[in-house]
Amino acid sequence: MRIENTPRSYAWGSTTAIAELLGTTPSGEPEAELWLGDHPGAPARIVEGAEEPDLAAHLQARGHKLSFLLKVLAAAEPLSLQAHPTIAQARAGFARENKAGIALDDPTRNYKDELHKPELIYALSDPFIALAGFRSLDAVRAELHSAHIAIVHGDDEELEERTDLGPVLNKLSSDSALPDIVRWIIDGGEHIAELVAAATRTAAHLDGTADDTQSWATVRRLAHHYPGDPGILLSLLMHTVVLRPGEALYLPTGNIHSYQRGLAIEVMASSDNVLRGGLTPKHVDVPELMAVLDARPVPEPRIDPVDVAPGVRRFTPDVVDFALTVIDSGAAAGGVTLDARGPTIALCLEGSATLQGSLVLERGQAAYCDDAALSIQGTGRVVIATGQHPRA
Repeated sequence: MRIENTPRSYAWGSTTAIAELLGTTPSGEPEAELWLGDHPGAPARIVEGAEEPDLAAHLQARGHKLSFLLKVLAAAEPLSLQAHPTIAQARAGFARENKAGIALDDPTRNYKDELHKPELIYALSDPFIALAGFRSLDAVRAELHSAHIAIVHGDDEELEERTDLGPVLNKLSSDSALPDIVRWIIDGGEHIAELVAAATRTAAHLDGTADDTQSWATVRRLAHHYPGDPGILLSLLMHTVVLRPGEALYLPTGNIHSYQRGLAIEVMASSDNVLRGGLTPKHVDVPELMAVLDARPVPEPRIDPVDVAPGVRRFTPDVVDFALTVIDSGAAAGGVTLDARGPTIALCLEGSATLQGSLVLERGQAAYCDDAALSIQGTGRVVIATGQHPRA
């Protein structure tokens, strides 16, 4: 059945990117996310193929619910620093806040449901930039030291004093110290305001020099949008990941991240549980964030696809909730059949594609299918989300 939705107008959204991708008319407002799924926050409308008005009502009438949510995401400004709980943490937190009588729409509520929220982001723009996961403290220490040396060689004693990040360097003793450093920063502990200012000045001084890095570019970007926020300092502990079109990140539960800028397809477990750590005017619950946060260094959390067929690639994370299949333009000219093993949502990004031999999707159109196998034929570029509910 054909489905559609209206982009959500969060303040950080682009005013043009989603419309340009899908060939629609911009609303004039920020268009941040287009949701294609049955999430109650914005269920997709049914255009044709069923009597119910939206996908949530259609599935609920049959005792079903999707395990995933497919989104088009367009960030013109950085999103909040955030992490998501495991299923066990979500169940415990949801029950705890219910018992405390915290309403689901209370802005201080952390847990809106009992589900985890791992997610995958597939880049469409060049680039798509994200903060994702903690770096080794050796790498952080080396970058801060290089910046300090560059400023010292500038022979400006006043600048050297105003960009002193010594208190941060002193805390970067070993990777085991990372949880305490993260809490110190997010809590806005001693010296944090001065250190955020020093990091901001350092990034400004390095702009355009041979010693500049993606990390310092992130500091400048965050300082522009969230001046004085402790998340500016925290970003130096994280990977700034630059994705090119067709590349993807997989962010498991506990991973700290912040999408910075660009257009992408996002697919995730169908949950609304977010623990924020900064770069936002919304509620930040530091103890709860630290309880779910995986404060260990990790490599850049990229995920590589598996080639299903020529021009057909599938990104399969380590959860059953979702996978993302990408069919490149022209790859389905002779027909492609996917073993979906459950419900699917397909979105045509360019050209056209025919599903199950009858439903034609043009650029910007989407469909829901619950057949075990999904056939696609055409010359268009299509992304397809699939998934099953976790048992745990």
